[in-house]
Amino acid sequence: MNFPSTPVAPGRWPLLGHTPSLLRHRFGFTSSLADHGDLVRVYLGPVPAYMVTSPALIHQMLVTDGKKFDKGMLFDRFRPVWGNGIAISNGAFHARQRRLMQPAFHVKRIAGYADVMSEVARGMAGSWHAGQVVQVDQAMLEVSITVAGRTLFSTELGKAAIAEARRSLPVVIKQGMVRALSPGFVTHLPIPGNHQFDQAIQRLHGIVFDVIAEGRAQQEDRGDILSMLLATPDEDTGEPMTDQQVYDEVITLLTGSGETVMLAMSWFFHEIARHPALERRWHEEIDQFGGRPLTYEDLPKLRYTAMVCKEVLRRYPIWLLMRRTNTEVDLGGTLIPPRTEVAFSPHALHHDPRFHPDPYRFDPDRWDTSKTPPPPQGAYVPFSDGSRKCIGNHFALAEMAITTATIGSRWRLVPVPGRPVRIKVTGAAYPSQLPMTVEQRTV
Repeated sequence: MNFPSTPVAPGRWPLLGHTPSLLRHRFGFTSSLADHGDLVRVYLGPVPAYMVTSPALIHQMLVTDGKKFDKGMLFDRFRPVWGNGIAISNGAFHARQRRLMQPAFHVKRIAGYADVMSEVARGMAGSWHAGQVVQVDQAMLEVSITVAGRTLFSTELGKAAIAEARRSLPVVIKQGMVRALSPGFVTHLPIPGNHQFDQAIQRLHGIVFDVIAEGRAQQEDRGDILSMLLATPDEDTGEPMTDQQVYDEVITLLTGSGETVMLAMSWFFHEIARHPALERRWHEEIDQFGGRPLTYEDLPKLRYTAMVCKEVLRRYPIWLLMRRTNTEVDLGGTLIPPRTEVAFSPHALHHDPRFHPDPYRFDPDRWDTSKTPPPPQGAYVPFSDGSRKCIGNHFALAEMAITTATIGSRWRLVPVPGRPVRIKVTGAAYPSQLPMTVEQRTV
């Protein structure tokens, strides 16, 4: 493959390409690439690829020319694990699935889901006691999986599916990432991780297909996402999704919301606790509700909470995303052939001082548009953009705001001395640990 006049990133190894540099230095490697140009050639093992560092070109890739790109090689590795759901599928099939799923995320539906978010958050807050040390990342994972499950399934059998999701999804998320990043033969080795993953997937498969069968039999809109997925026909064919398609989308929604929202809420409490002035300002905002249950109509009043959420998503985004051209693309004057791997780093974009001044400072006020202009298009992409933008982005933002405000109205979460929190990077930014002590608030 010819890459005329495209600079090559430093740190290429024989045969292994830039993979060792990517895995050893991660943030440092991807953040350094902008110094070499808007497009930089890298080698993923023997596979040549482009890294895009310019917001304008990333906006072109995701939005303007979005249809000229499919999901890349990293998502190929995830497909056997997660199925062919909306986050991984391509082309006309993806467009069809997104069209069928869009009504489930209409604003009127999210208003109903907000009541579930509020109830689950109150349940979690009510289970704690003053002085208790809580592993906040684990608690937020339980909240996010429960919310995802209850908005997906509303029947009695659905309760069993939610319980199984809380049991099995942490295993699926952890071991699925290991599988996706490992050589294919590793999945067949008789090791504990493979055994745990296979059992978890088998349990989820059984209970989710049982719930799907129940939904098919009932044929009614129960106000949950599953019943809408089962009932919505394709406008071209008149046919609804198959059971396998519904299953793939359910697993996609459970794993995606479970991980993304959990991480964002965990880092929210970590950052608020580290900045007392921000915490006081946040408390002033959430105390206006007097501790009553929050609703969807309250979200516009949670303006500062939303700014903190946006800053969390800027500060702790996914590390690397990949696309693959499905036709020739002119990207910044360079003609990129079909089936070429193209990647970009949301983390590098979100920490580029050209677009986010003093990027390692946690500053929610950078999102006060009355004082600070927004970054350029393509420089802030916590949910990606264009036709592949996360379909549940508004759902996620509502859950983050309602959950954190509900818990924060009752408790302060205080870091445990001597237990430093570091960032562990796989595909996303995980806390190495996040123990926090629960302290009663007096309003």
